Amino acid sequence: METTSGEQLGEAPAGQPAGREQHALPSRRAMTAWFAIFTVYAGAEIFTRHADGTWGAWACGGYAVATMLLLLTRTWLFPLAAAVLGAFLAPLVWMVLKVPDTSTAEVVVINRSADYLVSHGTPYLPASLITDWQHYNPYLPLMELFGLPRKAGLPLLLGDPRIWTSLVTVAALALAFATIAPRPVSRTAVARLTAIAVASPLVAFPLTVGVTDPPIIALTCLALALAARGRFLRAALVLAVACAMKSTAWAVVPVLAVMIWPRESLRAAARFTGTVVGAAVLLALAAAPNALATPDAIRQNLIDYPLGTSTYKTVASSPLPGHLISQLGHAGHLTVDALLLLAVIAFACWLLLRPPRDMRDATVRLIVLYTVLFTLAPSTRYGYYAYPLALLGWLALTRGTARTADTERVPDAPPRPVGSPGLQARLPALPHLPLTRLRPHPPTGLRPRL
Repeated sequence: METTSGEQLGEAPAGQPAGREQHALPSRRAMTAWFAIFTVYAGAEIFTRHADGTWGAWACGGYAVATMLLLLTRTWLFPLAAAVLGAFLAPLVWMVLKVPDTSTAEVVVINRSADYLVSHGTPYLPASLITDWQHYNPYLPLMELFGLPRKAGLPLLLGDPRIWTSLVTVAALALAFATIAPRPVSRTAVARLTAIAVASPLVAFPLTVGVTDPPIIALTCLALALAARGRFLRAALVLAVACAMKSTAWAVVPVLAVMIWPRESLRAAARFTGTVVGAAVLLALAAAPNALATPDAIRQNLIDYPLGTSTYKTVASSPLPGHLISQLGHAGHLTVDALLLLAVIAFACWLLLRPPRDMRDATVRLIVLYTVLFTLAPSTRYGYYAYPLALLGWLALTRGTARTADTERVPDAPPRPVGSPGLQARLPALPHLPLTRLRPHPPTGLRPRL
């Protein structure tokens, strides 16, 4: 992706102190092309049904205005404001307040599961109460917290899960860009990158209609940024939150653990993995304390339904290879299971033989893993490709900063000095000698030997 002169990493724009490093922001030419493509995509969504068409009508206008402003003006503020307002804020508020029935099945599931969670301590309905595919809940317990404001009686916007998923997504993206930014951080650059990410259809569209993937994607980006800075404990805790919400986040754990192993140590990688698993389990149990009392309900909701072996099948499946093969009966299911197993084994070999060296390498591994898994999964949809596509966008928006972050790592704690404190206290303080006095000189008249 091109970068604008004066906005490249390491160059100081007018009025900016020299030596202050900047994000490698996308050029206006690249952004104009992006928003023109977004305009066409949103225009095509107008002809679909329900929430998708409503979002497309709003977003097409916002993207078109942003494209024209990028061509006619020199500022970033007005084009990005038009894109965020037209593709995200306006359709979100409109659909929550004016057309509440445009909420997707995800919103319905979250609200129903939150009601059942408050009443029974678990968000998973037993088999006797499941009479439709929308009664299944494929989310992990922490996701249902987004439905609690409505259960608590908060009105209108404050009671809709889409508002809270949007707040978490925007906050996580802003923190991710601020974390990966060169030091000192430019707030203007972070705000621009966050606005670009939020205005893109990969984030604005699903947030508006209530799809639950954007918070997981944003938390994944934040975990990647923290790991690039060497803040592995914080990265583990952020990733644990995502893993306690949705199972798709668990794919990130082995990739980051293998990245940490050669950079730090096997113990550091094991500590990272243990922190993620332990914190995610604690969060899930705290959110749904009675869930373990109904193991059959957990199996049907979290295993059978995503794998397409439940009594009621989702109608949202897309005709991808894994889904088509699984429709061939028992032999088809066995074939898909074998293909998924082979894909996981091949990916594990690649990951261990060629460990990711930095954040960008880890992101590329995740893009490949998500693409293969969603292609071969027996019950999947096109919308899941938002994960690899959003991670591609993350690479594009952080180009030139991720390598810098990996060389400017800030660990969670300073390294411990070698030796015991008592031994160090008994050592005499050495005088600070000039370097010239410590440098050996050859005798006069002799040439030093190489």
